[in-house]
Amino acid sequence: MPIDLIALAAALLSGLFGGVHCLAMCGGIATGFSASTRSGSAFRHALLLNLGRIGGYTLAGAIVGGLGGGLLRAARLEGIGTGVRALVGLVLIFTAARLLFPAPFHGLTRLGHSAWQGLRPLRERFIPDHGAARPLVLGVFWGWLPCGLSTTLLMAAWLEASAWHGALLMFAFGLGTLPLMTGVSWSGAHFARRLAQPRWRVAAATLIALAGMLTLSAPWLAHNASAHQWLQALGCRAVSDG
Repeated sequence: MPIDLIALAAALLSGLFGGVHCLAMCGGIATGFSASTRSGSAFRHALLLNLGRIGGYTLAGAIVGGLGGGLLRAARLEGIGTGVRALVGLVLIFTAARLLFPAPFHGLTRLGHSAWQGLRPLRERFIPDHGAARPLVLGVFWGWLPCGLSTTLLMAAWLEASAWHGALLMFAFGLGTLPLMTGVSWSGAHFARRLAQPRWRVAAATLIALAGMLTLSAPWLAHNASAHQWLQALGCRAVSDG
């Protein structure tokens, strides 16, 4: 079963550079975690917390990818699989636009904080009081908060129409967010100036948009023999039955 390196690379870049905008929503939550942790165990707590968050992303990707695959199998229309996978390209192009123009989506910040407060009863009931399991489970809850960027990538995971590939895509996205969000959870300091520089954001958005256009046009590019071989080598699922 081929792994779509184009989509995974775009998801990783989305997490790495989109993490700067995630601070607007998650920065307060992350620094709140660091404030309630003893200094000696702060980094370990932050790392476990963010690994739990990535686990939440991965689980969500597996669920929506599995649902997408089930719907695809139920439809049983010739060529629909290739078409749906190519639509991942549109989602990646939209993701690139989000990185360049984040302002219209800032309303999700308030929604995320409201949802976090609404989850308090569940958090108090299911999250252990002590031990390594506490930050891991807390991180899973955190990962399931409404977030514009992660929700956009979840759409791509659904269109992957596979629990395995959906989980991989969301894992790659979460892995991209790990360096920045672990640091914020650990120290409470917003040290993302370099990633926030416009030139880096534009460069990342350009690469993600190119990956999206390549994925979207893959079914037509594949009619060229050399392009087909190159796309298959990259695991592009828009030209694969896997």
